[in-house]
Amino acid sequence: MTIAVFPGSFDPVTRGHLDLIERASRLFDELIVAVMTNTSKQALFSKTEKVQLIEAAVAELPNVRVQAATGLTVDFMASQHATVLVRGLRNEQDFGYERDIAWMNQSLSADIETVCLLARPPFAYFSSSLIKEVAKMGADVSEYVPDEVAQQLTQRLKERD
Repeated sequence: MTIAVFPGSFDPVTRGHLDLIERASRLFDELIVAVMTNTSKQALFSKTEKVQLIEAAVAELPNVRVQAATGLTVDFMASQHATVLVRGLRNEQDFGYERDIAWMNQSLSADIETVCLLARPPFAYFSSSLIKEVAKMGADVSEYVPDEVAQQLTQRLKERD
């Protein structure tokens, strides 16, 4: 049985993330969506909120589990007996970044293989950070995130004003 992990900060989860999750769920026996902390960014949603939002969006995928995780991804993967790390690539910059992380992960744990899935248009053209930025300016982001996420995002940004 092959267990894969798709880690990310998912702040917020986007339709692009969900497309990758759905596609990866068809490739592996089990897919764990690991909600991690990106220490270089200030999160808008708590890990618990992100887990709940993702769980609602992937409820139809029986082999997908969503879990909050801390520490190194390779350590989390070892605790889950996962051997495949799934990442999404939107562009050339993502490739260089992900290549370096894959090499580091490989040096930390030789048992881990990284599989990169290419983002499909139109998902390749936006990120969670960009979505948050345009949402702050009052734009409708429901095209880019699930409806529940759009509602929560709008509410959270109003609370912060």
